[in-house]
Amino acid sequence: MTPDEADPARARVPTGWGRMAARTPILLFRAGLGPLLGRRLLLLHHVGRVSGSDRRAVLEVVAYEAPYRCWTVASGCGPRSDWYRNLRAQPKTVVQFGNRHHAVTARFVTSDDGGDVMTDYGRRHPRTARRLCAYLGLPADGSESALREAGRRIPFVRLETDARPPDGPSRPRGTDTSK
Repeated sequence: MTPDEADPARARVPTGWGRMAARTPILLFRAGLGPLLGRRLLLLHHVGRVSGSDRRAVLEVVAYEAPYRCWTVASGCGPRSDWYRNLRAQPKTVVQFGNRHHAVTARFVTSDDGGDVMTDYGRRHPRTARRLCAYLGLPADGSESALREAGRRIPFVRLETDARPPDGPSRPRGTDTSK
C-alpha cells in the first residue's frame, strides 16, 4: 500500500509534469532569482534520510517572524512528504530566503498551535487558505473553526535561526522540540 492509498484524504504528491512544474522555482533560486518570488517562498536545503544526498524543496512561507528570523512552513502532503521526514531525521539545515542563506533548526509545531497558525494565515490570505483546505480535502468554508481544524491536521514546521531579538524571548512558543 502506497502512502497515498493509506490516507486518501491527503493531497497526492505531484508526479510527472506536475512535479516538474512544482520544482521550477528551485531553478529560479539556483539562478539567483529568489527575490523575484517575493517573501512567500523559501528554498529548503535538506539531507536525504536514506541516501544522505543533498535535496531541495521550495515551500510557501505561512508565517515569517522577522525579529527571530523564523519561518513557518506547512507540509500540505502531510507527514509523508520527503522534506518533512528528512527534517525529522536531521533538523539542522539551511534555508534560502531571497538571496540570503540562513542556518536553521526545524521545530515541529504542536497540533493545537497549528490551529492558531492556520487561523492567522486564513485572516491574512483568506482565498488561498480556502483553496488549500479544498485541495487537502478539508472543510473549505473559510470559517475560523474550519481553519483551526485544518491547522490541527496539517503538519507545520518552524525553521528557526539562532538569532535573537535584543529584548525578546529565546524562541517562539508552541513548538515541539522533540524529534
